[in-house]
Amino acid sequence: MLSLCARRSSAPSFRAAAHRAYATNSTASSLPPLPPTSQWRRTFPTLNTLRRDRAVVCNPDSARRVARSFLPPPKDSNGGKVVIEAFPGPGALSRAMLELPSSNLRKLIILEDDELYLSALKPLEEADSRVTVLPMSGHNWDSYSHIEEHGLLEDVRTQPWEGDSPNLHFVAHLPLNVKGEQLIAQLFRCIPERSWLFQYGRVPMSIVLSDYVWGRLTAPPKSPRRCKLAVIAEGTAEIEESVDPESLKPYGDHFFPIPVAAPSGKFAAKKVGQPMHAFTATPYAEQVIQRGDTDKWDYCLRRLFVLKNTPLENAMNSLAPGATSLLKDLKDTRLPLHERVKTAKPPRDLTLADWALLLRAFNNWPFRPEDLMIGDAFKDEGE
Repeated sequence: MLSLCARRSSAPSFRAAAHRAYATNSTASSLPPLPPTSQWRRTFPTLNTLRRDRAVVCNPDSARRVARSFLPPPKDSNGGKVVIEAFPGPGALSRAMLELPSSNLRKLIILEDDELYLSALKPLEEADSRVTVLPMSGHNWDSYSHIEEHGLLEDVRTQPWEGDSPNLHFVAHLPLNVKGEQLIAQLFRCIPERSWLFQYGRVPMSIVLSDYVWGRLTAPPKSPRRCKLAVIAEGTAEIEESVDPESLKPYGDHFFPIPVAAPSGKFAAKKVGQPMHAFTATPYAEQVIQRGDTDKWDYCLRRLFVLKNTPLENAMNSLAPGATSLLKDLKDTRLPLHERVKTAKPPRDLTLADWALLLRAFNNWPFRPEDLMIGDAFKDEGE
């Protein structure tokens, strides 16, 4: 990461910009305000490549709309949510959530490791006792271990998996880079294993992300965007858009940073400046992927999606030598129709039910590979 020290002299300090904004902005909030969005490019320069790849809400009204959709009024009177927010940027969404009453939001734990953005977030701790700002990255497991080890989740009530969601909620802006795509894949993989925050129960995740990743996350069978992420997400959580994506267009009216030039070329869809979505994912009480089987699903999905347009009957040997022997178990005419897989279909066209049947056959195969290791969570992995 580029040193931030050398840039402070060329950018106005956040505190000075905040005071100027406070004099001109009319708001019911008593929180330290952010500078007007017209000043963000100067206050938060995007010379830092990592900062340039992080689209965050900057429009206060848009932030309030997203915050209310992520944290609606509670159904009971047991207190508000404990929210862990990752990648908040300067904190427009953070401030919008803090405008909600304590019956909606009991505690806000913010993870941010960008020094310039931290200067805009730290004053929130002084203004609202519900806030804890940690100079740590939302990418790292250690950040979440730190939260637990320091007792910040002591008031989170663990719930049985089949019961209601606990009073814990994860909120994030997903970075628009490879690490962001890897992160969201890892979070959904944690659901069936009940690891990470899901040790407390069916914790909702509310995420702001690009249209490109949204398309991959929700791609149905036969879609060109259908991938491993889409299958695992479909099998683990109910995913609902929190706000109408049309209300978040055009990008430049709602998000920062604004690209100097319109994205173009092969990878334009992955760049900052494309349409954005906000959604909430709530884990299913009944999981298709059984606890302990996630690595097997990951292995089969990854291997077969390499040949996503090849008929399954011709792609099976990519799992391991001799894996074509599983075909007879998938299309056995003695099985009920709903327990058979049409092996002429390519992996891209398989439904979640098809994948479940394929994994059942793989699980029962005495010659399946023993080494299914895919590396530790949050490490680099390809799709």
